[in-house]
Amino acid sequence: KPQIRGRASRSSEGLSVAVYVALLRAVNVVGANKLPMPTLVELCRDAGCERVRTYIASGNALFTSRLGERRIKALLEERLRAHLGKPIGVMVRTGAEIASVLAANPYPRHPPDRTVAIFLDGPPPSDTIATLRGRKGELLALGAREVYVMYRDGIAHSRLVIPAAQAGTARNMNTIGRLAAMADEM
Repeated sequence: KPQIRGRASRSSEGLSVAVYVALLRAVNVVGANKLPMPTLVELCRDAGCERVRTYIASGNALFTSRLGERRIKALLEERLRAHLGKPIGVMVRTGAEIASVLAANPYPRHPPDRTVAIFLDGPPPSDTIATLRGRKGELLALGAREVYVMYRDGIAHSRLVIPAAQAGTARNMNTIGRLAAMADEM
């Protein structure tokens, strides 16, 4: 097996292998959209992913694959729909992209558990900040395919609505940092 270290490399067959992170939207360990992590591992393997690992029980999977990001996303969403009976959004990034999201955090001096990146399928629309509702002290910045939010009073006390990010999924900087480290170790 080749060493991958969080970025693409070549397998013995000459095919490009990359480390990916899949971030699932709106899945839980209990209650609605219940998805135990061992089941997520199996769904990832069924989608052609290898060396699958999960991190905390909130829909984070790391794996290697020769498939591209869009194909992995489509396969995972198809399998999740079949398993849960409803659509579940999946944001896929390479390990290097996760590290870049962490490095690009515009609020590094603020608590990492109050700063999130909302992962989107594409670049945030230019009117993302103009269309906000309920803003009370939160700081926002646009990334490549993310919206960064720093919640001064914590996310639980916020009434912030970001229409452009409704289909996205958020992870705090602690989680993003751990995912980046895990991806680099693969």
